[in-house]
Amino acid sequence: MITYIAKRAASILLTFITVSVIVFLMMHAVPGGPFDGNDMPVSKEVRDKLMASLGLDKPLYVQYFKYMWGVFHFDFGVPFQSPGETVVHLLGRAWPPSLVLGGLGVLIGALLGILLGIAAALRRNSWIDYVASTFATLGLSIPVFVISMMLILMFAVFLGWLPAKGWDKPHSWFLPIAAYAMIPTATYARYTRSAMLDVLNKPFVTVLRAKGLSERRIVFQHVLRNAALPMVAVFLPMFIGTATGSIFVEAMFRVPGLGAYFVSSITLRDYPLEMALILMITMMFCVAYLLTDIVYALLNPRIRHGGKP
Repeated sequence: MITYIAKRAASILLTFITVSVIVFLMMHAVPGGPFDGNDMPVSKEVRDKLMASLGLDKPLYVQYFKYMWGVFHFDFGVPFQSPGETVVHLLGRAWPPSLVLGGLGVLIGALLGILLGIAAALRRNSWIDYVASTFATLGLSIPVFVISMMLILMFAVFLGWLPAKGWDKPHSWFLPIAAYAMIPTATYARYTRSAMLDVLNKPFVTVLRAKGLSERRIVFQHVLRNAALPMVAVFLPMFIGTATGSIFVEAMFRVPGLGAYFVSSITLRDYPLEMALILMITMMFCVAYLLTDIVYALLNPRIRHGGKP
């Protein structure tokens, strides 16, 4: 296991560096710069001074190594759109809305999806199974911005029960959390149903029933435990992806989270902020997959990494 973790840590570092090079080159390959366009009209002299003060007049390799030197010292620079603070401070200020709303959405969605998947598997080919399968298919097929729009129209416009934007009050969290939870609910409903049906057809389940164990004990003590592996593989990456801010959900509900800065960093050519966001998410996904593999080995002793079974 230690050997496996060491190899994965090396691969994470290689992935991190590769992504940083690709993203850095792609950002600078796009025509224009942060001080071009009509939003910030400046003279050539002023523009040259600004570019020199930010080090953007240096060769690309010099800019890259200087930036990565700061990254490895946890210094992501100063965002162009908010020069009065650092990138780390800006991300720390923008992360709570995404983390709270996205995290609650994934947790609630995972719980509902697991319960829905268990009910569908235990009542196969019944109306519960058909409803769960239809909901899962629609939840994965309909874009999240369409779901957000439908929630706003239903609960904010027609019924007037909930506000359509903001996150400053707890009752304004319901609609964004519902939009965040839709995909986790549908995903977990499908994964749980499929995994449960696969385990229920195993020979050991027939043996347990022949021994006289109750169906409740078989399902929750044996079947669900063996069916948990595929669900574990989905949770951490999905949690990271949602908690780092959905562009569509936060745009629809006007949530001041990381999703809004993804858009602004691209449109404003805010190189330090854009690089920081992408590198942060890359590292979080790499660590999430590493933790998932470790949890896999802990849940199933037959799985061995970096050693003989």
